[in-house]
Amino acid sequence: MPKVEVTAVPARRGSGYPAPFDAPCAARTRRRVGDAGGLRDFGVNLMTLPPGGWSSQRHWHSDEDEFVYVLEGELTLVEDGGETLLRAGDCAAFPKGTGNGHHLQNRAAVLAVYLEVGSRHPNDLTTCSDIDMMSSNADGRFVRKDGTPY
Repeated sequence: MPKVEVTAVPARRGSGYPAPFDAPCAARTRRRVGDAGGLRDFGVNLMTLPPGGWSSQRHWHSDEDEFVYVLEGELTLVEDGGETLLRAGDCAAFPKGTGNGHHLQNRAAVLAVYLEVGSRHPNDLTTCSDIDMMSSNADGRFVRKDGTPY
């Protein structure tokens, strides 16, 4: 049956970033609803972000398109060109290879809920804009920009 029982999908709290880069994302939760539905070509995550939380470190993708759609609350999109407030019903798209580092911050007093969609390209390299860190989809390891591991 194609219906995904969202409440049955495990909620994973935090991020896989090495310390101390994991701290701003420690309270976020992710439900991999696309995986639960058997999707393989792109991922769909139902995300929750409490007040003060970050979606991720600011980053961009070499080979992966990314899209977010806000369902509840409001989020501040931080990117190279500045900041944009996103409210329920707003969306943002991040084409691969632009070098435009982005992330979401919840600066409001209420929980934010959003969908995160990505293309999962196996050759994708995620580069963090503000810190010395990157990660490859091929192995998932976090390394410094010179390739040395954390």
